[in-house]
Amino acid sequence: MSVSAWSIPSDLEDETTTPGRRELMNTVVKLEPKDVESIPFQEASLDIWAKKYRLTAKDGTPIDQTMDDTYKRVARALADVEREEVREHWYERFLWALRRGAIPAGRIISNAGAREHKPATSTINCTVSGTIHDSMDDILQKVHEAGLTLKAGCGIGYEFSTLRPRGAYVSGAGAYTSGPLSFMDIYDKMCFTVSSAGGRRGAQMGTFDVGHPDVMEFIRAKRENGRLRQFNLSLLITDEFMQAVRENREWKLAFPISLKEMEAERIDLNDPAKVIWREWPVQDGYVVNEEGLVACKVYRTLPARRMWDVIMTSTYDFAEPGFILIDRVNEMNNNWWCENIRATNPCGEQPLPPYGSCLLGSVNLTRFVRNPFTEFAEFDWDEYREVVRVFTRMLDNVVEINGLPLAPQRDEILRKRRHGMGFLGLGSTFALLGMKYGSPESVKFTEDVAREMAIAGWEVALELAREKGPAPIMNEEFTVTKEMLRKRPEMARDGWKPGDRVPGRILHAKYSRYMQRLAEVAPRLVEQLAEIGARFTHHTSIAPTGTISLSLANNASNGIEPTFAHHYFRNVIREGRKTKEKVDVFSFELLAYRELVNPKAMPGSKNPGEQLPECFTTADDITPREHVDIQAAAQKWVDSSISKTANVPTDYKYEDFKDIYLYAHEKGLKGCTTFRFNPEAFQGVLVKEEDLKNTKYVFTLEDGTEIEVRGDEEIEYDGEIHTAANLYDALKEGYYGKF
Repeated sequence: MSVSAWSIPSDLEDETTTPGRRELMNTVVKLEPKDVESIPFQEASLDIWAKKYRLTAKDGTPIDQTMDDTYKRVARALADVEREEVREHWYERFLWALRRGAIPAGRIISNAGAREHKPATSTINCTVSGTIHDSMDDILQKVHEAGLTLKAGCGIGYEFSTLRPRGAYVSGAGAYTSGPLSFMDIYDKMCFTVSSAGGRRGAQMGTFDVGHPDVMEFIRAKRENGRLRQFNLSLLITDEFMQAVRENREWKLAFPISLKEMEAERIDLNDPAKVIWREWPVQDGYVVNEEGLVACKVYRTLPARRMWDVIMTSTYDFAEPGFILIDRVNEMNNNWWCENIRATNPCGEQPLPPYGSCLLGSVNLTRFVRNPFTEFAEFDWDEYREVVRVFTRMLDNVVEINGLPLAPQRDEILRKRRHGMGFLGLGSTFALLGMKYGSPESVKFTEDVAREMAIAGWEVALELAREKGPAPIMNEEFTVTKEMLRKRPEMARDGWKPGDRVPGRILHAKYSRYMQRLAEVAPRLVEQLAEIGARFTHHTSIAPTGTISLSLANNASNGIEPTFAHHYFRNVIREGRKTKEKVDVFSFELLAYRELVNPKAMPGSKNPGEQLPECFTTADDITPREHVDIQAAAQKWVDSSISKTANVPTDYKYEDFKDIYLYAHEKGLKGCTTFRFNPEAFQGVLVKEEDLKNTKYVFTLEDGTEIEVRGDEEIEYDGEIHTAANLYDALKEGYYGKF
């Protein structure tokens, strides 16, 4: 039998093929079938690899001739961290893992082994700022630190609710403050200025406490054209607020009381109408009780559900703010005893302490599917576990070549050695295996993938601790406090008292909520980690992987997302262009299906000979609850967090949308974001052709004449060809000609 792989016999290609025979088409097997490794890379994937990840000399001459050369460069750089006598062994193992689906994050791919050509860059994707204290000196100092961080190619996250609300009196200046949002504008302009010089663009996350007096201004900030466009914005949502929403109670907006303020205003700390006690990231200079709670002055009270409605309508229309369940984050943090997390990396999958770093990598799940699109389709669990094991060692080695620009950043990563391994291509893998995204079997598969990654990773954490030593924090001793006993009452039951000294490895392995969960499936492993300590404090995160997926994974689906669409456009920033460029892309599973089964297959085709199987779902086919179910299944075994966006169609009903965050809270998530294409608000990164065709944009010419064009139409303007949608967005947002 000599036909192209998974080809369809001519007698099955008739347009009148019956449903039963069409099903047969999908199971026709060649004697020597190809697998997913044979799928050629599409032009868009190779183009992005060449522009973003390929190493070139100063004069533009390529040093990496092929994608495999890029893998060799990275494998060599990470193997050189090892002892000399084992470097070649680990070089071969690292190269094997990279070829088998291990994909380090973009900064590692771009900068590992590139020091000769890019000496001032980092292998770390993102960081979190030091806590911004409520003083002009510290605000501007953190701007300086952020500029240096962005210059090194790292994104950065900040919390801004540590700053006094608009209108609060500043005694030193004898004036009233303009509030946190005005200072965010400074950071926004700084980021754009630094990135305009050729660095990473828009890589900032701004978080804000849902109980801050200026929270409404934060929620509405991006409704102004061109404001805070270098930021992703997320609210820090507390359990207290969620309970107030569910019970339809009042919600107090408050800010910490300084010692000077209490004395000057003679505030009664026992008056619950004027003072409430809350967790707060800064305690110096504020009124604090013995359990570590900070006294906060009540500025305003309003119905919790009114604020909830404002949040949900904003996410529906503007896709922001994101939703970070901050109490859940801190409750489940492996470093619960020494970190108060208030910010995340720009995409939200890494909640981090001050000066924490986001060291990421993803495993491409599509590479482990055998016999795709057939009744014999299966997942190679053994090879998957081995890739995870080797990849864990690789990411740990990245710590040694971090290249972070600030001393506190370097100290933080070396002390804890946290990294975040995740996976990508989950949605594509479902299609290859014949599963529908959101189905019960897909939810179970997701949990299995996350659990097996966790177990394999922590086994390596123990092996590396024995070989190279645990993370330094594991051998440090910490003093037991009343606050610690409040957060972990089981410590008191175990006999720990205030003032006792306890090693970090015990607090990590025995009293971390996540490690307690891991102990349910691997009890002996966790016992040994408590005795010896782990090589790192955190192992897993799931990143959005947009560019990585499109390039190095041939457009396998992002992270744990469903496939956005099987044919769509991606808006890409190109140096020298005045607007974003529209790039034509196809999903990996569509490429695979055309290569292995039916070369005539077309998404949305009504022709029986061109139709795709039911397992070819897209974001438009998935309900918000199904998004959350998949995320919850992964979150159970992910010790950090997950970047997940619930995409819904433009015409999705608000009534069906508005409860997604309540459901996310019920399912134990740490965070969630949503996206609904709204052409009146913004132009997205991923755009479907039908959305552009159905959207009209109005341009006003210099003589006052107005012209109306479809979003997908091309316009010649200022010597370049632009899509109408990209040109409109660039002019409206003020970034035209500034790339």
